[in-house]
Amino acid sequence: MLAVVSVNGGSLRPDNYTFPLLFKTCAKLLFFRMGYEILGHVLKMNYDGDIFVHNALIHFLVSCGELQSANKVFEESCVRDLVSWNSLINGYTRSGRGNEALRIYREMQMGGYVDPDEVTMIGVVTACTQLGDLKLGREFHWYIRERGLNMNVPLANALLDMYVKCGDLEEANELFERMEEKTMVSWTTMVVGYAKFGYLDAARRVFNAMPEKDVVPWNAMISAYVQAGRGKEALSLFHEMQAMKVEPDEVTMVSCLSACAQLGALDVGIWIHHYIEKHNLLLNVVLGTALVDMYAKCGNITKALQVFHEISCRNALTYTAIVGGLALHGDAQNALSYFLEMVDVGLTPDEVTFLGILSACCHGGLVEEGRKIFSQMSSKFNIPPQIKHYSCMVDLLGRAGLLKEAIELLESMPMKADAVVWGAMFFACRIHKNIELGEKAAMKLLDLDPDDSGIYVLLANMYVEANMWDKAGEVRKMMRERGVDKTPGCSSIEVNGNLYEFIVRDKSHSQSNQIYECLVQLSKQMELVECVAGVPHPKDEFLFASEVNS
Repeated sequence: MLAVVSVNGGSLRPDNYTFPLLFKTCAKLLFFRMGYEILGHVLKMNYDGDIFVHNALIHFLVSCGELQSANKVFEESCVRDLVSWNSLINGYTRSGRGNEALRIYREMQMGGYVDPDEVTMIGVVTACTQLGDLKLGREFHWYIRERGLNMNVPLANALLDMYVKCGDLEEANELFERMEEKTMVSWTTMVVGYAKFGYLDAARRVFNAMPEKDVVPWNAMISAYVQAGRGKEALSLFHEMQAMKVEPDEVTMVSCLSACAQLGALDVGIWIHHYIEKHNLLLNVVLGTALVDMYAKCGNITKALQVFHEISCRNALTYTAIVGGLALHGDAQNALSYFLEMVDVGLTPDEVTFLGILSACCHGGLVEEGRKIFSQMSSKFNIPPQIKHYSCMVDLLGRAGLLKEAIELLESMPMKADAVVWGAMFFACRIHKNIELGEKAAMKLLDLDPDDSGIYVLLANMYVEANMWDKAGEVRKMMRERGVDKTPGCSSIEVNGNLYEFIVRDKSHSQSNQIYECLVQLSKQMELVECVAGVPHPKDEFLFASEVNS
């Protein structure tokens, strides 16, 4: 390319075929300065009026992100054809400026310069996708059919993407079924669309029907399961992905780490961490934060802290993960320390960060710190507290025995208190043996969900602890009259990559005898804790549950 340009003073002379080739090469390689040097030769040799050179110049400027310059060249030009219009329209859409793309299209139509073709339609349909304008997108689809434009694969995919992202999955499915040729982009668009709107079964059907898959549809399906709280299926699909020899990428790793965090699947999380190290994947802030969150939620806070300090560039999400993790592990002082460090380095906490630090204050009994942070949410950070933050504060005050302040805060909330808030109030009343306020909280809980057996059980146990046996009997009678049954508890644990689920009084497991013996030993240890801390013992709930079900 340098040789061709340099021959301007020699025997060889670039022409209207050479210059477009040079501009296209500069656009492909993003050779910005070289492109402008070529433009200087174009102007010097009076080729700027040539339509081929003109269009190649616009393409070069658009590809380099110089849309203002491209628009200026376009407006000042006396020669324009369909390629000129299409270059500018699609340049704006590639830069995410859908409004500008539609403005150029309307100018083209109103001036009657040229008729749009399939490339034009790809640009304007993509603009509709960016703007979320389903109505206009449908109008362009109608125009394409009425004018008999060729519904080639790129145009069909653009329409498919528009319908999916604008939420019209029914029209998207009809278009998808009518497509004679479907590419991987077509299939992936449908998988992503169904998954995004929560139709996981439909997404999986399309996914399973794909003739070939790269990492993108696998990621879409795994991520959809994680977002729906179906971590077990996400990891199962990840194992299937590995069996199919599809190479995972950073997106896969982040989604699978989130699934591990949901399930407490530490073994799988450790394997993923080893995979990242083995394949020399960059421990960027996204991947690092996912690892911190996974280790914290899977019980290894030491490793979570180690990974946190290995991340060279941390963001607010990284700090939020470690603050939440420390809160989960009851380390209130360290959680507070990292929260203050986060603010000191200039990062802004969000709603989730505040939820984590308030939770830490709650479980660590840091009343004054919790009050201050809760107040600063709105006064310093301009974040209005949500119901979850109020719940943490009610819990914090209640645990500290400040029941009057807790109920005043609850009743002053700008939104209606939900079961979580009233539940926190009830547990505080039970701990501090405030029967009157506890009854009020329990009645509010039953108003919200009269079929929740757990509320009846806890209320009856509160009466039992206060030796109010008649009241406890009334609660049992109320349960029978309302036909409320105790819902069996369920828990799960991951061992050697396998997930095991347990249900109350279930004896189907081959090692059930050993499991129940272990439960007896744990119960004895909890009785010792009760003696030391003076807290209600969960045994009461189990005993009452047996009475209800017998």
